[in-house]
Amino acid sequence: MAQYKGAASEAGRAMQLMKKREKEREQLEQLKQKIAEDNMVKSNIDKKFSAHYDAVEAELKSSTVGLVTLNDMKAKQEALVKEREKQLAKKEQSKELQLKLEKQKEKKRKEEQKRKIASLSFNPEDEEEEEEDEEEEQDYPVKKKKLGKNPDVDTSFLPDRDREEEENRLREELRQEWELKQEKIKNEEIEITFSYWDGSGHRKTVKMKKGNTIQNFLQKALEVLRKDFSELRSAGVEQLMYIKEDLIIPHHHSFYDFIVTKARGKSGPLFSFDVHDDIRLVNDATVEKDEVRGKKQFMGNGFLFLAD
Repeated sequence: MAQYKGAASEAGRAMQLMKKREKEREQLEQLKQKIAEDNMVKSNIDKKFSAHYDAVEAELKSSTVGLVTLNDMKAKQEALVKEREKQLAKKEQSKELQLKLEKQKEKKRKEEQKRKIASLSFNPEDEEEEEEDEEEEQDYPVKKKKLGKNPDVDTSFLPDRDREEEENRLREELRQEWELKQEKIKNEEIEITFSYWDGSGHRKTVKMKKGNTIQNFLQKALEVLRKDFSELRSAGVEQLMYIKEDLIIPHHHSFYDFIVTKARGKSGPLFSFDVHDDIRLVNDATVEKDEVRGKKQFMGNGFLFLAD
């Protein structure tokens, strides 16, 4: 046992100083851990959607070979997105459980360290008293104690049916919560302004949901245009194109895809679907704004360079 050569008052002050330092160290560790967790959450939010849709796009390319119908392509994409969302939800749940287990281990380690500090003696007279007590105890028969479970031993590595069921339940709840949140985003309405070209520009506006595909948008736009343009009465969706920022947008993509990934074109985000005046006519074209500026939109068999 450790000894401290000095007065009892000095031993008491030393004990108080050790406890104070230990408390300060624990507070510093808690602050560091909280900062690390906050940084981890922020970085995961930024990378979540981009990594998610990059993986879905790669899987879609590898699983579709040759010519496939649009319906097959849409069905395949929806299945891949749902599967990827389940994987992300499970991964997020595993990280949260891991952090929880680490906190429990750290708490047990600190409690054990406190017990060890409390058991230290800085008074040499205490040792003499303990030795005398031990000699007296030897004169009496020692009763055997029954062995039992030690509640301080870490048993997290042992199989536990209740704990596993709780983890699975928590994973499923988080997955369902994430899916409901994404479904709510898909059902939000947006207003899309487009222009049809037949020798001059004809600007129209339709309301769509974020979860609708480009094919759904073209179908609704066609219904609006047929009232004013007789040549479109026999046209189908497959004869129309939606071009934005010099990019031909495939029919099977949805507006939700561009919104959650924050896809960008040459002059701004692709997920802003309104039309504005051309900033290059009155300002510096190198200045990037939060709105789409100077974009080009095409619809039909001709091209339209719109000063929007």
